[in-house]
Amino acid sequence: MEIGVWILIGALFLIVILLAIKVYLLRRAAREIAEGFADRLTTGTNTLLDLSSRDKEMRRLADSINQQLRRLRRERHRFCQGDAELKHAIMNISHDLRTPLTAICGYLDLLKREELTAEAERYLAVIENRTTVLKQLTEELFHYTIILSASEVKKESVALNDVLEESLAAYYAALKQRHIIPEIQIPEKKVVRQLDRKLLSRVFANLLSNALKYSDGDLEVTLSEAGEIVFANTASRLNEVLAGRLFDRFYTVEAGRSSTGLGLSIARTLVEQMEGNMEAQYKDGRLRIRLWFQNISKEA
Repeated sequence: MEIGVWILIGALFLIVILLAIKVYLLRRAAREIAEGFADRLTTGTNTLLDLSSRDKEMRRLADSINQQLRRLRRERHRFCQGDAELKHAIMNISHDLRTPLTAICGYLDLLKREELTAEAERYLAVIENRTTVLKQLTEELFHYTIILSASEVKKESVALNDVLEESLAAYYAALKQRHIIPEIQIPEKKVVRQLDRKLLSRVFANLLSNALKYSDGDLEVTLSEAGEIVFANTASRLNEVLAGRLFDRFYTVEAGRSSTGLGLSIARTLVEQMEGNMEAQYKDGRLRIRLWFQNISKEA
C-alpha cells in the first residue's frame, strides 16, 4: 500500500515538473514572439518570426503573425512608393509653375511702367497681389519636397537664444504691420544645443508665419533654460479640432486659406530630424505651439 502511495506521489511530482517545464517553454515562446514582433515593427526588417519552441499552438500563432507581417510589409512598400511618387509629382508641378509665374511677374513689372487709367492700375494691383501669393505657395511646395528628400542634418553648437532673436528681428516688420507687438521672454544664459542652424531658422520662420495667419493681434514667445520654446497667441478663428490638424500635410482652415497647409508640417518634420519634439495645444481661445530639444551640449 505504501509503495503504491509513493508511486502516486512520484507520478504527480513528475507531472508537476513536466507542467512547469511546459509553462516555462510557453512563456519563453511568448516572450520571443513579443520581442520579435516589436523589433520588426520598429526596424522595418523583412525577416519573419522564428521560434525555438516546437509547440504547435505557439507555432501556429507565429505563422499567423508572420502572415500579418507580410501584409504589413506590402502595405509599407506601397505607402513608401506612393509617398515618393507624390513628392516627385509635387516637385515637378511646382517647378513647372515657377517658369510661367516668373514670366508673368516680369510682364507685370513692364506693364506698371505704362500709362494706365486708375481703374487699370487697381486691376493690375489685384493681379500682382494674387500672382505674388501664387508664387509664394509654389515656392513653399517646391521647398517642401526638397526638405523631406534631404536626410542630412549638419549639427553644430547652436544658441537657441541667438537664432530666436534673429528670427524675431527678421519678422519684426511683418508683425508690426499686423499690429502685433510680441511679448518675448528669453533668458540671458545661452541655451545651447547640437542642431542645424539653418533648419532651426526655418522652423522659427514657419512658426512666426503661422502666428501672422492665425493671431488675433498678440504673440508670446518664451524660451526656457531647459530648451523649451513656446509660441502662444489668441486664435479665436480656430478650435480644438482645427488646432489638432495644423500639423497635417496640405490641411488648411478658412482662417489661413492663402496657405498650402505645409508650414507647420515642415516645421515639425525639421524638428524631428533634429531629434526634437513639437506639439500644439488649444485652450480657452489660445493656440500654444511648444517645441523642445533635449540633446544638451556644452555651453557656449
